[in-house]
Amino acid sequence: MTQQKRTRHINLRQMRKAFALRPLALGVASVFVSACADNRQDARIYTSLDECKQDFPDAMQRCEAAYQSAVKEASKTAPRYNSENDCEYEFGQNQCRYVETNNGSFFMPFMAGYMVSQLMSPNRYYSRPLYTSYSPYSSFRSRWVTADGHVFNGDIRKRNYRVRPDIYKPKPAVNRTMSRGGFGSSVRAKSSWGSSSRSGGWGG
Repeated sequence: MTQQKRTRHINLRQMRKAFALRPLALGVASVFVSACADNRQDARIYTSLDECKQDFPDAMQRCEAAYQSAVKEASKTAPRYNSENDCEYEFGQNQCRYVETNNGSFFMPFMAGYMVSQLMSPNRYYSRPLYTSYSPYSSFRSRWVTADGHVFNGDIRKRNYRVRPDIYKPKPAVNRTMSRGGFGSSVRAKSSWGSSSRSGGWGG
C-alpha cells in the first residue's frame, strides 16, 4: 500500500393452543438461523497484493483488481481527522497519512489489509479495506476493523473468516473529519449494542 508523505452496528395462549404452536415456532426459528449460517462465505484477509498473488498465481489480474478496489474504497470511506495527532491517537504512530484534495486536507489511517471473497467466482468477487490500530489508547488495538467500526474476532494474525455478504455492501463516502477518539467511540458503541459480537460472528 502506497504511503504518502506524512506531516506529522409470543403472545402466550392458554393450555393446548400454546403448546401446539410452540414446536412450529421453534422449527421456523431453526430454519431461519440455519439459512443465515448457510449464507456466509469464505473470506481471506491479505496485507499485500503479493500475498494474494501467491495464493492465486493463475488469477493475478483478479488479485490486482481486488486490491485496487479496496484501495479506492479506503480513499472514500476511511475515517478522517484534522490533525495527525488525533489520527495517531486511535491508530498508532506513523499509521496515518496526509491527504490533500480540492475540498481541503486531512489525515486518514493507512489501509492495513483487505478482505477478499469468491476471487475465483465466474460471476463476481468481493473485496473490502480493513484497518488496525497500534495505539495503546485504542479499543481495537491489533484487531481487524472496518471503516464503519465493526471489529472481527481474534487478532490481526487471524486471516480466514466466514462472513455475511452484507459486509461488502457499499459504504457512504466520508465528507467530514472526526475528533480524537471518535472512531473508538463508534467501535465501543457497536460493541455495546451487540454489533461487534455479530460482526465478530462473521469470522466466528
